[in-house]
Amino acid sequence: MTRPPLPQDETTRLQTAATRHLWMHFTRHGSSPDDHVPIMVRGEGVHLWDAQGRRYIDGLAGLFTSQLGHGRRDLAEAAAAQTTELEFMPLWSYAHPPAIELAERLAQLAPGDLNRVFFTNSGSEAVETAWKLAKNYFRLTGRPTKHKVISRATAYHGTTHGALSITGIAGLKQDFEPLVPSTVHVSNTNAYRAAELTAGALEVQDQQSLERFGLWAADQIALAIEAQGPDTVAAVFLEPVQNAGGCFPPPPGYFQRVREICDEHDVLLVSDEVICAFGRLGHMFGAEHFDYQPDMITTAKGITSGYAPLGAVLASDRLMEPFLEPGAMFGHGYTFGGHPVSTAVGLKNLEIFEEEKVLEHVQQNAGAFRSTLEKLLDLPIVGDVRGEGFFYGIELVKDKSTRASFSAEECERILYGFISKKLFAEGLYCRADDRGDPVIQLSPPLIATTEDLEEIEQILRSVLSEAWSLI
Repeated sequence: MTRPPLPQDETTRLQTAATRHLWMHFTRHGSSPDDHVPIMVRGEGVHLWDAQGRRYIDGLAGLFTSQLGHGRRDLAEAAAAQTTELEFMPLWSYAHPPAIELAERLAQLAPGDLNRVFFTNSGSEAVETAWKLAKNYFRLTGRPTKHKVISRATAYHGTTHGALSITGIAGLKQDFEPLVPSTVHVSNTNAYRAAELTAGALEVQDQQSLERFGLWAADQIALAIEAQGPDTVAAVFLEPVQNAGGCFPPPPGYFQRVREICDEHDVLLVSDEVICAFGRLGHMFGAEHFDYQPDMITTAKGITSGYAPLGAVLASDRLMEPFLEPGAMFGHGYTFGGHPVSTAVGLKNLEIFEEEKVLEHVQQNAGAFRSTLEKLLDLPIVGDVRGEGFFYGIELVKDKSTRASFSAEECERILYGFISKKLFAEGLYCRADDRGDPVIQLSPPLIATTEDLEEIEQILRSVLSEAWSLI
């Protein structure tokens, strides 16, 4: 299906305005010709159309966000209806119905006693909030020295100063140093690179060695807590499936061991589910998928399927207790956090999840997604395919037998210079990334069908086959 392009003069005007005035995020502005800013003008279902009328399959759900797909009138109508009723009211000592109702609904859906919901505007703000809440909680309960955070290497947790400090990607941090002190990074759960991470002590070859690697990775958290001093560590921030680096699922037993470690040292476990919540793994929350109980969940993105900006921290009753004392206050907030329109859209989003059985759809098709992508393992450039639900990474190598990765020059020339551009030219919007080893990340809308997933595989196959000739 095609869409008529914008008139040429309008496209030219937008291109000129974009290059002169629009500072795009995470964009190398000096690397592209002035007249080649991709301009997306329409979305419907799992597809996007650009200003020239070309169609793309959205293989990234916008940015791990568009759970229900594009162009839904019901979500737009929910936003419009709330705007005419009450367009704005802050949550600073006041409340409004959609924020109350969405908080109640999230508490009902969340695992365990995560009954307190603090709204933000984004995932970075949610992570920032969770760290401040952890420090404030321990201060109010007589343990003010507990302020440090442990997270994993290559993990991305956001761009605000606190969230960026928790992030484990050196290349994203160095331009903004000095950052917030008190963060420590430990090994991630990249089983494909287990031998490198464990200095040759473990190589994942079967289920038993995978479980041993998981326990080894979890115990790195215990070692870090003990090295820092348990009386100084406030929280551990972990994604259910780590995004940066290309989708690292937890080995069996990993989160159960982490929970034991946190309980032993009175450290809070924060499940960073900005990506993994709201059906991405086939459950409402990633912690459910892997059967562990966090003290907090940070989330955003899929909470509204991208139809309005919203984030949240879901916190346990225990963390609220000291703030219920007379005169106590969590001195933190955002003007637009819990905006009436955003929370109204969030409520409608969850209603649609139930009506259209979105979680069931992901669960029923997750196996097909995995098997479809695993077909690519017959290509010499594909080293590993890994992920869960509708969230996958494909790691690229230049030698399968040794698992040799690309050099910096090869990443620039092949991953960015060819693969990323060619996939887009062939009609697939996804992400090529080298934060860690070179990967292609896939996270389509949760309404994607098996036919959509097969189309993604065919485009990937064609482009990656051609890319191999460039090595």
